[in-house]
Amino acid sequence: MSDRISVAKTYKLYIGGKFPRSESGRVYPVTDRKGKFLANASHASRKDVRDAVSAARKAFGGWSAATAYNRGQVLYRVAEMLEGRREQFIAEVAASEGIAAKKAQSLVDASIDRWVWYAGWTDKIATVLGGANPVAGPYFSFTVPEPTGVVGVLAPQQSSLLGLVSVLAPVLATGSTAVVVSSAERPLPAITLSEVLATSDLPGGVANILTGRASELGSWLASHGDVNALDPTGAEPSARAGLARDAAGTVKRVLTVPDAEPDWTADAGIARLRRYLEAKTVWHPLGV
Repeated sequence: MSDRISVAKTYKLYIGGKFPRSESGRVYPVTDRKGKFLANASHASRKDVRDAVSAARKAFGGWSAATAYNRGQVLYRVAEMLEGRREQFIAEVAASEGIAAKKAQSLVDASIDRWVWYAGWTDKIATVLGGANPVAGPYFSFTVPEPTGVVGVLAPQQSSLLGLVSVLAPVLATGSTAVVVSSAERPLPAITLSEVLATSDLPGGVANILTGRASELGSWLASHGDVNALDPTGAEPSARAGLARDAAGTVKRVLTVPDAEPDWTADAGIARLRRYLEAKTVWHPLGV
C-alpha cells in the first residue's frame, strides 16, 4: 500500500457568522513548536478588518438590547459546545504551545470554566456595577452600566485558548461586540473557537475572528472610526504607544495592559468587565 498524502487544511476567517476567504487571497502556514506543518490560515487584510467591524456594528444593536439573562444563556451554550469539542482543543493547544497533553487538558478545562464564569456575570453586572444614588431632593437617581460598543481585541500571542477566552468573553458578557485578531503563530484554537461560535446560539457578527499579524492589523483597528475600544494585549509593547496615538484620532478607549502576558490561570476578577462599560446616570422626579 502506497503512502497517502493528506489534504492540507486551509482555514478561513470568521466574519458576520460566516467563513469567508481573505479578500487578499493570502494564506500562511501554521506549524507546531517543532516546525511540523499543521494547516494553512488565512492572512486577513485591511478590507477584512473593515468588513469585520461593519459586521460587529450591525450586530451590536440586537446583542446589547438582549436581556442579560438571554446573553447569559447564549454564552453558556457556547461553553457547552466548548465542552463537546474538548478533545480537539486539547490536541490543538498541545501542538500550538508545545506542551504535554496533561498540561493542555488543564488549560482547556480552565478555558471552559472561565467562559462559564463570565456567562454567569451577565445578569449580575447591573447590580454590582450600578445602583441607586442618594440625592437630597424629590428625585430618583440611578446609575446603569451600558456596553461601550464595538471592541477591537488583539489576542494574546502565547496563550492560544485560555488567554483568548479571557479577553473575548468579558467583551461579550457586557453586551459589546468584538473583532478579534488571533495569535499569529498559534491560531488553531481560535479558529476552532470560531467554529464553536458559528454553531452555537451567538448571533452572527457579535464575535468576529481574524487570523493574521497584530503588527499589521492592529493599527487599522486602532484608527477605525467605528471601533469604540481597543485591547492591545497581543501587540508588541514597543507598538502600543503607536496604537494609542492611532486610537486618539477617533477618541476610543485603549486598555492599559502589562508588557508581559499575565498568568491567565490566575483569578480573572471583574476588571475587564468594568473596562467595557459606560455609566449612564438617570434622574427622575418622585412625583406626588
